[in-house]
Amino acid sequence: MKIKILPIFLVFLAYILAGIILILPIYTVFSEAFSEGIPKYIESITGEYALYAIGLTVKVSVVSVILNTIFGVTAAFTITRFQFPGKNILVTIIDSPFAVSPVVSGLIFLLLFGRQGYFGNFLVAHSIKIVFNTPGLILATVFITFPFVARELIPLMQSQGREEEEAGLLLGASFFQLLKRVILPNIKWGLLYGIILCNARAMGEFGAVSVLSGHIRGKTTTLPLHIEMLYNEFDSVGAFSCATLLVFLSLLTLIFKLILEKRTASQKNAD
Repeated sequence: MKIKILPIFLVFLAYILAGIILILPIYTVFSEAFSEGIPKYIESITGEYALYAIGLTVKVSVVSVILNTIFGVTAAFTITRFQFPGKNILVTIIDSPFAVSPVVSGLIFLLLFGRQGYFGNFLVAHSIKIVFNTPGLILATVFITFPFVARELIPLMQSQGREEEEAGLLLGASFFQLLKRVILPNIKWGLLYGIILCNARAMGEFGAVSVLSGHIRGKTTTLPLHIEMLYNEFDSVGAFSCATLLVFLSLLTLIFKLILEKRTASQKNAD
């Protein structure tokens, strides 16, 4: 009897915790967002500053994902296919954003590229503005999302081996032909999975971006920063209305994640 009761209790406990941690907060966000009606909700997410924050978030995320995709594929190929001095150091650098607080990383970039920072005089002399500007937001987001694509591809490429690539080289294929016909097709599902996770993290980034943005409304406020500013101004309906957009993003990311996991599992079974 005890053996039968224990699994039921654990499943019940898991559902209770999921409801408290996931369902209840989502319900709270949507109930507060629509507490003053649909017109107020639409007004909150289509206001001038809200639309700018959405656009800037998309811009920063797209650039960050592109840069991290290029780096991730390059780093994964280099680490899994070659032996070179400093290989372990490179792997450690890729993992470093997991160990460093986003706020701390933002402060580091501020000390490097701020007006009083290490490169401050050079940047001022050449009229280059990174901190409190879009490049600073991109820099912070790239660092925070640095590991996602590379970390998804490294174990995948290690498990695949290099036999197909060596066969292609023996047949006279160039590197770009190998990339197009062998490497990318073999890692496409893992690559898409890493890109989705990278994009979700980029759109929701707050800590490092908050330090480097300066909270200049209509210039350096991404969607998470815009939500914070609205909430601090006691516009809770506007803040929760914009927060629903991030909730939709999370749900969409989860759906794509489940689809890719099923595709990857079916591909492994087919192999």
